[in-house]
Amino acid sequence: MWLTKTDRFLGLNADWNSARWAYFGIPMDFTASFQPGSRFGPGRVREASYAIETYSLAQDKDLEALAVIDAGDIELPFGNVVESLRRIRETAEWIVGRGKRFFALGGEHLVTLPLVEALVKQHPDLVVIHFDAHADLRNEYLGETLSHATVLRRILERLKPRHLYQFGIRSATREEAQFAKHHVNFYPHQVLEPLTRCLPELKGRPVYVTIDIDVMDPAFMPGTGTPEPGGISSGEALEAVRLFSQLDVVGMDLVETMPTYDVSQRSAVLAAKLVRESILAVYR
Repeated sequence: MWLTKTDRFLGLNADWNSARWAYFGIPMDFTASFQPGSRFGPGRVREASYAIETYSLAQDKDLEALAVIDAGDIELPFGNVVESLRRIRETAEWIVGRGKRFFALGGEHLVTLPLVEALVKQHPDLVVIHFDAHADLRNEYLGETLSHATVLRRILERLKPRHLYQFGIRSATREEAQFAKHHVNFYPHQVLEPLTRCLPELKGRPVYVTIDIDVMDPAFMPGTGTPEPGGISSGEALEAVRLFSQLDVVGMDLVETMPTYDVSQRSAVLAAKLVRESILAVYR
């Protein structure tokens, strides 16, 4: 595979033989339409992870006690979208084929498409949970069908009907909003309350979670490519990911972290804490 070893995310000490989950970075931002730079997210979040503890007070769990490996970053040919998506998909298939689940850190949101493609082969009934400020349901954007703005439309085409749940959306075209009403389990503006209501219908089903970090308000997360006012708080985001402990999460990603736009580095630290809380919640 195309995984290259990098600095290790805090507490992820397992080796390949013992690991049950693999964590890896996807440094890709080739279709960014406003501010590029999310390709630097995996490296900066690893660095920021050393500002937090391995132990979660909220969950009474510790990363060091889990069999999770930081496998490094996928080596991608800069600017080549189609080849990059192929490498991402094949890397995810390789990991899943060895009986492991994965947590991926982007990178732009388009990286989620090949990750879901890899899992749908193993889990035909896969359900995708999506946190985001933006619907990402356009059929094309600037003439391109493969874009961070079209990624959930492409994913929906690979799922069974109404197997996509979207939370926190507060920006969409009129066409996207109409499309969502008919094809998506659509919960705009809020995350924690509607997700809590949906848990009973999601239990027992294979779930993939994709979180665009701009679901949070720019006041909490300035380091992202397309900030959108009116988002949720960091506290709500952390509470929401802890709910995933009640579901069978077979894979997960966190995307669009762009710490270069935040000199305080609070964005990278918040992303690292979301990674920690998510892995602790979904680990099986």
